[in-house]
Amino acid sequence: MDILHAIVLGIVQGLSEFLPISSSGHLELTRWIFGWDALPADLETAFDVAVHMGTLTGAIAYLRRDVAKYTAAGLRPLRREPLGTDGRIAWFLVASAVPAGVIGVLLKDQISDLDSIALIAVMLIVFGILLGVADRLPQRRSLDEFTLRDALLMGFGQALALQPGVSRSGATLTVTRMLGFQRDAAARLVFLMSLPVIGGAGVVSLVDASIPGDFVAPFVWAVAASMLTGWVAVWGTLKMVQTRTFTPFVIYRVVLGLAVLAILATDWR
Repeated sequence: MDILHAIVLGIVQGLSEFLPISSSGHLELTRWIFGWDALPADLETAFDVAVHMGTLTGAIAYLRRDVAKYTAAGLRPLRREPLGTDGRIAWFLVASAVPAGVIGVLLKDQISDLDSIALIAVMLIVFGILLGVADRLPQRRSLDEFTLRDALLMGFGQALALQPGVSRSGATLTVTRMLGFQRDAAARLVFLMSLPVIGGAGVVSLVDASIPGDFVAPFVWAVAASMLTGWVAVWGTLKMVQTRTFTPFVIYRVVLGLAVLAILATDWR
């Protein structure tokens, strides 16, 4: 892998992780379109985890005030203080990571076989349409109304994103909008609840990772690119949802999925 390829993949990961368009699906599609399939499976996994961690760092940097607020609130009982609304939300966000964590551990081997290009294209279309349907529902709930039931339902939605093409943010935004949350509250909840899942998966995967010396530089550049673009994606999405719907992402997903299926039906790739 050369540095240019690494930077391109880092940018793709950073932008698509927090936009509802599937980062894992876009990484697979980018490699497929350009023919960048030369990495061994274990090294490709390590690379994907590394750029996910870069994106995580960028998201934490942007959401640092929220992270600090909810962390402090969640630890109030240790200071013998009442948990309060923010503390309750903090622990519900932690609970939302449980379904994806459990399912990820139980189905680890099966998940590795679900990255076919055709299946990714179908998932882009299907879950794009579901997001569009959910986004037309009324906005009646604020972030302060977040409950444990909401957290677990969103967690199961997040677990669906173990299939490339579904999108972690897309699936959880769909569930959150179906639960009636306002778009800005839904987006903020989705971004915050993704942090422990990405972080936990990254730590577990990188413990046994081994990166050859000649791959260190591409990895570093890719992580830097994903960190910067991850910050931009969170900032842009939170700004956009204040005045607009998720329709542009729905259209993009459907068009991309159909385009990939059309390419598969020809001899172009």
